Amino acid sequence: WFSGDDVYMANENETQEYVLNENGIIFVGNAKYIEARGWYYGQFQDPLLNICLTMLDLSLYYRQDPAIDVSRRGDPKYVGRVISSMINGNDNDNGVLLGKWQGSFHSHENPSRWDGSVVILQKWRQDNYKPVQYGQCWVFAGVMCTVLRCLGIPTRLVSNFNSAHDVDRNLSIDKYYDSSGKSLNIGKDSTWDYHVWNESWFIRPDLGTSYNGWQVLDATPQEQSKG
Repeated sequence: WFSGDDVYMANENETQEYVLNENGIIFVGNAKYIEARGWYYGQFQDPLLNICLTMLDLSLYYRQDPAIDVSRRGDPKYVGRVISSMINGNDNDNGVLLGKWQGSFHSHENPSRWDGSVVILQKWRQDNYKPVQYGQCWVFAGVMCTVLRCLGIPTRLVSNFNSAHDVDRNLSIDKYYDSSGKSLNIGKDSTWDYHVWNESWFIRPDLGTSYNGWQVLDATPQEQSKG
């Protein structure tokens, strides 16, 4: 609410929705059959603030240089990057969720059964910060929204259908065919039925005012960022 803050939102209705609202809807499915899932963010429930602060202290960023990490916690760009890393457990950093997209889920929780962030974050703490099994994109995004709102960063979820997944950074989805027109299964690019990620609201003094506003953050572990 302070106009000088990097995450200041002037619109009160948007503040109510993207900071204070503890309930939301996540859209999943496919372009021809879109399903609305209810999700409880619960960002103000006890003891979520302590869990979120512990998450910052468990990150690889903090472990590598505690003084620099703490000095940068007033920068939403930095905090967003740390949290996006900590929501998934792929970096051996005590992350919150382990992803799984195929095979059996019988020994742990099927991702489709989660309906809120609070129970996931509480289980993560109760299990001594071992990744909760299992999550998929909407679960990663839902939990990340909870954590960022809890820390005071306005955040929302975005669902995209027929979502392109480019793995070689050439900004295109490549398909290969032989001389007879038969499709060759040699490319790793793909198109998913849908994908869910987050956007957080803050200014970008590093890039200029034209880049102020909603910034993309994605906690689903697919491609490494900066190595």
